[in-house]
Amino acid sequence: MELKHMQYFVEVVNEKSMTKAAAKLFITQPTISNTIKLIENELEVTLFRRYKNQIYLTDAGEAFFFQCKEMLKMYDNIPNELSNLLEMKTGHLKIGIPTIINIRKLIKLISQFHKLYPNVSFQLFENGSKKIEHDIYYGDLDMGITVLPTNNEIFDNFSILEERLKLVVHKDHELASKSSIDIQDLKDQEFILFSSDFFLNDKIINTCRNHNFNPNVIFESTQWSFIEEMLLNNMGICILPEGILQLLDSDLLTIDINEPTMKWELAIIWRKDVIVDSLTKNWIKFIQENYLLKKY
Repeated sequence: MELKHMQYFVEVVNEKSMTKAAAKLFITQPTISNTIKLIENELEVTLFRRYKNQIYLTDAGEAFFFQCKEMLKMYDNIPNELSNLLEMKTGHLKIGIPTIINIRKLIKLISQFHKLYPNVSFQLFENGSKKIEHDIYYGDLDMGITVLPTNNEIFDNFSILEERLKLVVHKDHELASKSSIDIQDLKDQEFILFSSDFFLNDKIINTCRNHNFNPNVIFESTQWSFIEEMLLNNMGICILPEGILQLLDSDLLTIDINEPTMKWELAIIWRKDVIVDSLTKNWIKFIQENYLLKKY
C-alpha cells in the first residue's frame, strides 16, 4: 500500500463520493475505485457500504480512516519535526474551546507562547464539549478545553478551572430581587440553554430531573450572542459559569444557586494513544507551567 492510496481513501471519506474525490485529486474515477478495491483486498476488509447511491464507512473503514489521518499527519509534519529538532520552532496548532468560557487568560498565554515561537500559528474552534471531544478523537483538533469528567481511556487531561454555575436573569425578571434560589424554585420557569452538544445542557437538565421536574426549555442555541439577546428581552432564564458573568450586559443579573452540584471543572484534553509532535508537547508543557488552577 502506498501513501497516495491512503490520500485517495481519505479524500473519498471527506467528499463522501468517489467521483468528487477524483475530481478534487485530478485523477479518474476508475483510479479511485481500483485503489479502494486494492486496499480492501490487501487488508481483507470492506471499507464502505453503499445505500441509495450514498457511501458510508464500515467499522473497519472508520478504524482505517483514523489510522490514515494519523499517518498522513505524521508525513506532513516531518519538515516541522526536523526543524523543531534544530530549535527552529514552526507549526500550526488547532485548539477547540467551548463557546461559554472567558478565554482572556488563554489568549494571553497564546500571545506569550507566540513571542517565544513566532513561527507557530494558532487556530481556535468554538464549539460544545461533545463536538470538541469528537474532533480530537478523529484528529481534526490537536487538543481542546472540555468539561470533566472525560473518557480517561481515550484522553489525557489536566484541570485548569473550577467554577460555580449561576442563574442569569433580566433585571426586570420576577426572580431578579433574590440573592439565591433553590433548584425547585425554577420548576415553572422558561429555560434558555446551549444546545445538546454542550455538557452544560446535560448538567442542567439532569439536575432538574434529580429534583423531580423537567425544565421547560423554550430555546437552545450554540451561539452565546443569541442567548444573551433572549435574556435581554426577558424571555427566560439561563444558567452560566461564573467566569463569563463579567462579560454580561449590565441589564442582566446573576443569582446564586443553592445546589452543590451546580459547578463545573474544565480541563485541557488531548488524545492519549497517538504520537504527539514536539510542538504540541511544548505547548502542553507551557500551559501546565503557566495556567494556574482557579478554584471557586
